[in-house]
Amino acid sequence: MLETITSGLLGSVFGGVFRLAPEVLKWLDRKNERDHELNMFRLQTDLEKMRGEYRLEEKYVDHSVAQLDAIAEAFKQQGEADAKAWKWVASMSALVRPGITYILFGMYCTFKVAVVSYAAAHSADWKDLFMTVWTVDDFALLNMIITFWFVGRAIERRNPSN
Repeated sequence: MLETITSGLLGSVFGGVFRLAPEVLKWLDRKNERDHELNMFRLQTDLEKMRGEYRLEEKYVDHSVAQLDAIAEAFKQQGEADAKAWKWVASMSALVRPGITYILFGMYCTFKVAVVSYAAAHSADWKDLFMTVWTVDDFALLNMIITFWFVGRAIERRNPSN
């Protein structure tokens, strides 16, 4: 009789376990599905973020190209206007940008000479004076002017399509 009870009990236990096994597997499968969906959502979010950054960069490039096209068109129109104008008007028009550059650079040099003269009049040490008067910003300004007038002009001469 004990054998009957134990076999019946074991049968009930194994039957219950085998009946619960598919439910446990379904639960584990749903958990894996949710993890997979979460990972896919993260990947999709990252992809959309990258697409947004790409679109923003694309708009920036389009804007830069539009600006360059506008500058080229302005130069073209100025050239056409200069060709139709009297010679002295065209000459004055051509001298505006260099004239402003010469005036501002002359004012800059005058200021630097005035600072050096003032310091020399007050017995400043020359080494300290020139280290103070000539800064990184001064060098950057000089490089910008030289690059604009010499490098930019060489590129324009080399590429006649502009």
